[in-house]
This record gives sequence, structure tokens and C-alpha cells, in this order.
Amino acid sequence: MSRTHNPCQWLPVLFLLQFFHTLNGEVGTAAQYPPPYLPTACFGGDSSQFPSSNLFAAAGDGIWDNGASCGRQYLVRCISAEQTGTRVPDKMIQVRIVDYAGAIETLPSVSGTTMVLSQTAFGSVANSAAKSINIEFQQ
Repeated sequence: MSRTHNPCQWLPVLFLLQFFHTLNGEVGTAAQYPPPYLPTACFGGDSSQFPSSNLFAAAGDGIWDNGASCGRQYLVRCISAEQTGTRVPDKMIQVRIVDYAGAIETLPSVSGTTMVLSQTAFGSVANSAAKSINIEFQQ
């Protein structure tokens, strides 16, 4: 006796696998910080350091690497937030590290995070009313 298989039966499984493994990076936390963004620990007062998209971040101690993270680019997405409904689902952004979180001119919304995102970057992945978010990130 032979069984016939519906080839479409695996579509939901394949979709879930693709959804949960889209980034496959590290997990951390992110806060946000407002301007002024200059000077930075990476590039001083050079305003050309910022991407035109304004998607940039300051590196926390965990990824700062004694300044070696300056200029690195990371894919970032919000995986959860303390406040429900503040996460922008399925949104991934690319940020450039331009500063060290311990040296930024303005106070972040929360200290001690993996990254401190510019207001534009934070608002792209979460509601700006959130103080901090849990992120998945990959260089």
C-alpha cells in the first residue's frame, strides 16, 4: 500500500524555518539616544561618518572591542520589548558603529546595553516610546 504525499504539506514548516533563521546572530539589548551625536569616539567631529539613512549606533562594552568595532556594520532586528506592541515585526536594519556607548554626549534611554541606537535606527525597529528592546544582531 503506497501513501501519496501532498508536496504543499511542508510549506508551513519551511516558512517557519526561514522566519526563525533569517538572521541567526547573537542576542543582546538596545537602547536609544538623542542628538547631539558629535563628537564620536570613533571619528571625532567628522559628520561624514554617519550613513545618509541615519541608521547608526554606539557600541556597548560587549562589542566595543577597544575601538575595533568602529565602522563595523551590523544587521539588527527587535525580537522583543518590555512593553507589548512596541516591536516592529519582521523589520531588519543595518547600522554602522560610530561611537562608544560609554562616551556618548547624551544619556541613553537605558545604560549597559549591547548597542545604543540612534533615534532613527531605534524607531525603525521599535516604537520610540520603548526604553529598551531585545535584539538579534549579526556583523
